[in-house]
Amino acid sequence: MIKIKGFMKTSLLDYPGKIASVVFLPKCNFHCGFCHNKELVLDDTRLVPFEIDTILDFLKSKKKWVDGVVITGGEPTLHKGIGDFCKAVKKLGFAVKLDTNGTNPKMLKQLIDEKLVDYVAMDIKTSKEKYEKAASVKVNIKIIEESMRILKCSDVEYEFRTTVLPGIVDEKDMEKIGKWIKGAKRFYIQQFVPIKTLNDSFMKVEPYSHSVLHSMCQTARKYVDECGVRGI
Repeated sequence: MIKIKGFMKTSLLDYPGKIASVVFLPKCNFHCGFCHNKELVLDDTRLVPFEIDTILDFLKSKKKWVDGVVITGGEPTLHKGIGDFCKAVKKLGFAVKLDTNGTNPKMLKQLIDEKLVDYVAMDIKTSKEKYEKAASVKVNIKIIEESMRILKCSDVEYEFRTTVLPGIVDEKDMEKIGKWIKGAKRFYIQQFVPIKTLNDSFMKVEPYSHSVLHSMCQTARKYVDECGVRGI
């Protein structure tokens, strides 16, 4: 079974249209300097694991008030036991949302095919040319594109989303991202918040203004069914 290193009992923001509990899994194969889940990415040993039965018992007790469970990280698809956990949550009657960076299309397809997830949010870090700069590791773009294809061809609800910050995503990158994900159901542009970043230097970066984010949204809207801005 998976190792859970964080748990939020109630969230109104993490699962569109639902009141959700959020489960945080450790470890990530990306090391994006602007990531705000530093302890999870580095799998900080000071984070004491939660007992899975305790979380499931909590969910059972809140079925009247909680609609769904969000599984995030870190990168959840690195954990082989994620399918079993999804089954346990689905058995209780909850909808499941998965947050992923798209680097494990095989696991993603398995979860979708077995109807273990109801909603998937996949990060698109930036344009293809800057992907390794954003992730701070070698990236196989074909794997990212395979995950994109799986989501577009599936019946599951999904969104693509990009956190934008100077040096990683600019207006030209947004045009390229829009063309890359053309035909997607939903795309969200997220404001970068310089708090507790994996690389401390990113805390000195001044986020884009609201007007720039809305301009980027207008750019992306040409290519997707729905586009919005979050975090402002």
